Amino acid sequence: MDVISVIRTKRDRGRLSDEQIDWVVDAYTRGEVADEQMSALAMAIFLNGMDRAEIARWTAAMIASGERMDFSALSRPTADKHSTGGVGDKITLPLAPLVAACGAAVPQLSGRGLGHTGGTLDKLEAIPGWRANLTNAEMMRTLEDVGAVVCAPGSGLAPADKKLYALRDVTATVECIPLIASSIMSKKIAEGTGSLVLDVKVGSGAFMKELGAARELARTMVGLGADHGLPTVALLTDMNTPLGLTAGNALEVRESVEVLAGGGPADVVELTLALAREMLDAAGLKDADPAKALADGSAMDAWRGMIAAQGGDPLAPLPTARETHVVTAAESGVLTRLDAMGVGLAAWRLGAGRARKEDPVQAAAGVELHAKPGDSVFAGQALMTLHTDTPERFAYALEALAGSYDIAPADTPFTAAPIVLERIA
Repeated sequence: MDVISVIRTKRDRGRLSDEQIDWVVDAYTRGEVADEQMSALAMAIFLNGMDRAEIARWTAAMIASGERMDFSALSRPTADKHSTGGVGDKITLPLAPLVAACGAAVPQLSGRGLGHTGGTLDKLEAIPGWRANLTNAEMMRTLEDVGAVVCAPGSGLAPADKKLYALRDVTATVECIPLIASSIMSKKIAEGTGSLVLDVKVGSGAFMKELGAARELARTMVGLGADHGLPTVALLTDMNTPLGLTAGNALEVRESVEVLAGGGPADVVELTLALAREMLDAAGLKDADPAKALADGSAMDAWRGMIAAQGGDPLAPLPTARETHVVTAAESGVLTRLDAMGVGLAAWRLGAGRARKEDPVQAAAGVELHAKPGDSVFAGQALMTLHTDTPERFAYALEALAGSYDIAPADTPFTAAPIVLERIA
């Protein structure tokens, strides 16, 4: 094998053989194929695509580059969830303990935020003492005792994906369905969960802006799950408007705790319950009632146990920003649009997100919303509050919010978009 012939095959719209895929993924992981060569191959895949068999083999090669976890010794069935990322998407925080409270084990390997999309690990690190890195033994013990873990993936899990993901990020090949699907599914299959539910975001604040592209991605990932023996279901969910009333790390933790206490924004509760029911059904726990677990406090108990097991203090005060700025409505009427991308960019610019993976984040930075589309507002009313420790960021955040919301006359008809758009299995 030689990398030039592999690149040429895909450049010329050919189909890569199993042997070519196995060799190039392994050689790249070992450093035998250089970054610039894999960049050329990634761009050729971006431009010319892959068929289902190629994607399945590429995924298998990335899985084979590292270790595979095994949760068969647990007394609980396992189920996991993955979101393709959005603004205010704190769903993992209430979802993992909720599903655990209903009898499943949730081995949630999560990531950090990049750009306008938030990262689950960044959010949880706003809790004093909480740590993202666990040994396999700690993970197994917590899953058995508490039922849920949210942690960083170990370095031995699909190392080829970790290396390729970083390369795609700097070569404009992120938005490539074969590479996105194989990246997500290689980690989830190697993780060893018994079933998987995908939350594929669609809209302005998502990586997939159009329903057709999101549907193709979802079908590709569900197919990969089937090809590798992992039962997988996908929900396409709306990301034109931020989820809930917060975008930012500590702000979203606070809102998640409100959901676990039986309150919280209706859209966050609705999506959390929809995903919980899918996960429990996939785990064979069809009679479990996640709404009851929210109401009776058992989900909150699981949350506190999960946080404490990873060194955090679930009762400790969360960080608050040193500076705030209130954005008010210029006129009275009905809020008809609140753009997720604008809010996500504002939160990022306030310090809640990062431009590069190694950048630090501010735990308390973000955007707090006081109205959502469909709400009546009056001139001078607070629409949102910006939070940051560095007030020089306010002007930059306000630029991101310019034109990101619309207020129409009070008698304007408004119909809210559904949260769950489609189910693909």
